[in-house]
Amino acid sequence: MLPSEDKPSNLTQLSGRLLERGALRRTPAGIPVLEFLLAHLSTQVEADVERKVECEMACVAMGRPAQVLLAAKPGDGIRVAGFLAARSLKRRSPILHVNTVEFVEGTENGIQA
Repeated sequence: MLPSEDKPSNLTQLSGRLLERGALRRTPAGIPVLEFLLAHLSTQVEADVERKVECEMACVAMGRPAQVLLAAKPGDGIRVAGFLAARSLKRRSPILHVNTVEFVEGTENGIQA
């Protein structure tokens, strides 16, 4: 357990290729929501040994990041940052709630939201 003076943190950054993108939908309050799947591939060091890391991360973007992702197509390179949460009360597997998105290829300066 964390000491009371330590604030729990939940910040996740991940880059990869857009694997799948769902259709834009809206919450009852009219906020745009977009679910997508990010495929990550990198080399990481663990216990002083390099290892190849491959994974797929379920993500959801709301508001401006969702609108920005409408310009993305499968295969596009993106970098996202946000926080992890359970997908729902019944499905406890994590999903990355994206607060910022940046295109890492395909534009000269990238787009951030």
